[in-house]
Amino acid sequence: MSDIQLKFGKKIREIRKLNGLSQEQLAVKSGLHRTYISDIEQGGRNVSLKNIEKLAEALGVNIQKLL
Repeated sequence: MSDIQLKFGKKIREIRKLNGLSQEQLAVKSGLHRTYISDIEQGGRNVSLKNIEKLAEALGVNIQKLL
């Protein structure tokens, strides 16, 4: 796993928790699977641009905030 994946996962977790969302709630809001969210947060996924967009919308932030 790369450093960028770890940093991205940490940022997703941070914003998710600030919004008071569980991984399950974020998964439902984004249309992604809960285990996929978990993998992202652990730095184990190389997330596509489409899924970054889905996550940003579900978290109520612009894409730049995630990067």
